[in-house]
Amino acid sequence: MPNNLLASLFLLGALMTATPAWSQIYRCVDADGHVTYSNVAASKNCKRMQLEPMSTTPAPARSTGRTPGAAANPTPVDFPKVSGDAQKARDNDRRTILEQELAAEQKSLEQAKQELAEQEAVRFGNEKNYQRVLDRLQPYKDKVAQHERNIEAINKELSKLK
Repeated sequence: MPNNLLASLFLLGALMTATPAWSQIYRCVDADGHVTYSNVAASKNCKRMQLEPMSTTPAPARSTGRTPGAAANPTPVDFPKVSGDAQKARDNDRRTILEQELAAEQKSLEQAKQELAEQEAVRFGNEKNYQRVLDRLQPYKDKVAQHERNIEAINKELSKLK
């Protein structure tokens, strides 16, 4: 019996907290013409506003029957057009820039690998614990990994241009 009473009280409490709070909103205009909004009619110059309740459920998305992307977002009529030759020239410029960046990253990667190899060959006297060696080498390994990720990203961009 006490369990049923406890369950009933819990259910009653849950229902009471789930009900929305309603209040009235009044638009008041003072003698100087200033407008204020309040939940209390402060004077006879206050008028109760008729507001629709707010829905917390989003409206369903309207289906246009089209797929998202370019078809769903057509280019505006006044949008500037680029000729095919101009676009090819832009693509060639982009390819040239990416190839230069790729060459620079490959050079930086080789240098970073060389620095890592030099540091791996050295063992300092205060590095009796191998973890100290690993801690000292980690920035060099991170630098190599960063250059490898950069090269991968540049190659991905270059593959899009082909």
